[in-house]
Amino acid sequence: MDLQQIIDESSRIVFFGGAGVSTESGIPDFRSVDGLYHQRYDVPPETLLSRSYFDRHPEQFFRFYRDKMLPLDARPNAAHLKLAELEQAGRLTAVVTQNIDGLHQKAGSKRVYELHGSIWRNYCMACGKAYPPEFIRDSEGVPHCSCGGVIKPDVVLYEEGLDNEVVAGAVHAIRQADTMIVAGTSLTVYPAAGLLNYFRGKHIVLINRDATPYDRQADLVLHRKVGEVLSAIRVTPPPEAPV
Repeated sequence: MDLQQIIDESSRIVFFGGAGVSTESGIPDFRSVDGLYHQRYDVPPETLLSRSYFDRHPEQFFRFYRDKMLPLDARPNAAHLKLAELEQAGRLTAVVTQNIDGLHQKAGSKRVYELHGSIWRNYCMACGKAYPPEFIRDSEGVPHCSCGGVIKPDVVLYEEGLDNEVVAGAVHAIRQADTMIVAGTSLTVYPAAGLLNYFRGKHIVLINRDATPYDRQADLVLHRKVGEVLSAIRVTPPPEAPV
């Protein structure tokens, strides 16, 4: 059974994606050979992106964050666009993403569960006032609110928990899905990867350049680029959807 046939037989697809979904938009991933975690820094990225480091060394955190985590000019690639098309056609019910770049929404996806938050939301830790990402990008040192509080990006750092409402929404969508397409993720980051255990549907499809711990559980495994694979899909409404 190929991917086109699986999609043609599905009406409640959930897409679960990681950093590899955005690499074709020019955003580096984390764990591949040329990824962020294999670049040289005085402090490991896992430490730089931890909550304790943010609290103790905010200037160094924001220096790294501005340099590596704010791709505000990135554009959706073929994968993002195809997923939005599948949702609009009534085939896909939700996107669950580990990415913080907002490219799914830029492409037109409506139901997106951002497990690790988003660079597009930033809040004062003192008064809660919201700030756009451009404010973070254009400020110097530690960005401060008009009230004097520190502005924190609404991204989940190491040592922080996931948002309960986002997780609950993602779990509900996965439980209702008849097909899961899992793409661009090593499936080694928990608790996000554990959400796959809630799937009770018919088909799991894995699209990733490298092998993952879940390859043996999948009905179809494609070790290719995500956009390359999804761009070839023909999208039609499911039989029960109005034409």
